[in-house]
Amino acid sequence: MTITETSARAELADGREILFYSLPGNTVHPVPDVRPLTPRSLTARSEVRRDRQTGDWVAIAALRQDRTYKPPADQCPLCPSPGGDSSEVPAANYDVVVFENRFPSLSHAGEGAQALSPNALSANGVGRCEVICFSSDHTTSFAELSRDHARLVVDVWRERTETLMGLDGIEQVFCFENRGEEIGVTLSHPHGQIYGYPYLTPRTASMLRQAQAFADNNGGANLFADILAREIEDDARIVASNDHFTAFVPFAARWPVEVHIYPNRHVHNVTELAGEELDSLTSIYLDVLGRFDRMYPTALPYISALHQYRPDRGQENGYFHIELMSVRRSATKLKYLAGSESAMDAFITDVTPEQMAGRLGELAL
Repeated sequence: MTITETSARAELADGREILFYSLPGNTVHPVPDVRPLTPRSLTARSEVRRDRQTGDWVAIAALRQDRTYKPPADQCPLCPSPGGDSSEVPAANYDVVVFENRFPSLSHAGEGAQALSPNALSANGVGRCEVICFSSDHTTSFAELSRDHARLVVDVWRERTETLMGLDGIEQVFCFENRGEEIGVTLSHPHGQIYGYPYLTPRTASMLRQAQAFADNNGGANLFADILAREIEDDARIVASNDHFTAFVPFAARWPVEVHIYPNRHVHNVTELAGEELDSLTSIYLDVLGRFDRMYPTALPYISALHQYRPDRGQENGYFHIELMSVRRSATKLKYLAGSESAMDAFITDVTPEQMAGRLGELAL
């Protein structure tokens, strides 16, 4: 199964785009969004400013101060709205849906959008921020999706990555999920986000610098491929593997729970994966998330981050992979990012990667 087109496309009351993706045999019927929303401004947008101490860009998005914050379940903006009057999703039901964020950090990417000037100190916050709802079921989670449903989400990641990479003004596409209030989630409905940044994020830029230095010193070899090969050879931190992917706790894990999922061949982003590889990615991703949920009596809060690269922008050394991480260090304790981590970006972990790999390895079904 590969999803390449939406099953339905509609427009929300303020002019934002919404896209419905359905499993085979399912049909979605959007209804008009009749909420009294103010039409979306064609000019109002955030700002990006350069931190001259580091060279990093920072998005200043004051409009997000009024975004929805921990609504009761019966007022969830991501649940279906059969009458088109109570949520962001004007339909009686859906499998997967994507729409432009009502409170975007970045916006107005598209035809004619200008790229950031390398010498600028500030600019309009051009980009795109999308919400992806994994299911219409408010109480489920990604780990609980059927394999076909999870594969649909993977296909949507692929389709949206390809679409956003084609928009003027976007330099990097980032698909991610925040799960759990401990992470800072303000909407409990199972969902993720897709950001189109106008710049390379600091972590991506740092990894590319490391990859280039490794290639320069090792006859053009790929850093990420070498990391994967060493993890497979060592076998001390492998969590799961299949024909096309390997999941492992990294040698220098920063978080109490941290797992990286690598394809076994070098691809730059999810659009370069073939059909069987997408099946394998779905399987190993569900496997790892299932282990996360079996670790403790309560669901594990986590961040899932798809690291993607663009060879058309000089990022040939980049290697697509997923990084999953959690701040929970025991059943009752959290790892807070305090002085060393927040101020210096110097992580200190309380659990060895080998211990965590062993623990996750014991949680296989």
